[in-house]
Amino acid sequence: MRSKIPCSADKLSLLVPDMIQAVVGPSAFKMGTQYVSENRVRIIEADELQISSSVIGNSGLHEQTIRLRDGNLMTKCSCPLEEQPLCRHCVAALLEYHRWVQPPPLRRTQERPPRESPPPEQKSAASATDIKFNEIASFIEWLQPAVRALERGQALPDAPKLGPGEVMGWIQAVQKLEERRRESEAIQVALEADVTAREAQLNRATQQLQASIQEAREAQAASKQMQRELANYRDVLTRLSNIVKDLDRYDGQMRSVAGDLLRKGSQLETLASSFKELSAALQALVKPPSQ
Repeated sequence: MRSKIPCSADKLSLLVPDMIQAVVGPSAFKMGTQYVSENRVRIIEADELQISSSVIGNSGLHEQTIRLRDGNLMTKCSCPLEEQPLCRHCVAALLEYHRWVQPPPLRRTQERPPRESPPPEQKSAASATDIKFNEIASFIEWLQPAVRALERGQALPDAPKLGPGEVMGWIQAVQKLEERRRESEAIQVALEADVTAREAQLNRATQQLQASIQEAREAQAASKQMQRELANYRDVLTRLSNIVKDLDRYDGQMRSVAGDLLRKGSQLETLASSFKELSAALQALVKPPSQ
């Protein structure tokens, strides 16, 4: 699906969710928000003028390309939906990019009551060591059920509430790795579903092609049969034409014979008339004279 809409923003990060919601349809915005909340959106490459992303939709994995150029927002998605002016997958990509570019929330520093600072020589390396050991102990205590959860494919347990530091960084690194693993699994499942769907389409196309080839062969056989029948009809027509010519010739001959017969009949009638006259004359000659 492709679309092109005017856009007053000169950076993609300025397209806040309220602006997107005011432009797109409610169903598309609702589904896009749901995709973002379910971590179905992956930003592949992005800057302030272009986004390349992929979204795991309800019908499989779809890829998006979004560009901001010459005051227009141009989008392209591999989905077949006809949602205007933006499909739900492009909405999800814009919402995820807006969330992606936001700075991390500033941690509030808690005000602590003033207290006497120990002398520099008494600043407890022991106290810092105790805190670090406590954090490490909490990390190890959290890591054991986390490993079991990873082995079973379950969600990680809630992380211990620790302050910023190296140990908290370890926990966040494990959480990010788990999140990426789940995203990879979801993408892999979507890709496998897409491959299965494409294989089914290929099988249907192959069956249709085989059926078309069979129909073409049958049509070719029928065409050859019709050609043979047409050749037979041509032979029959040739023979009929020859018969007609023979009949015409015989008709001429019959007319000539009939003419000859008529002429001979006329001659015979003349001869018969002559015979009658001769017979009358002979009868007159042989008739005795009357006394």
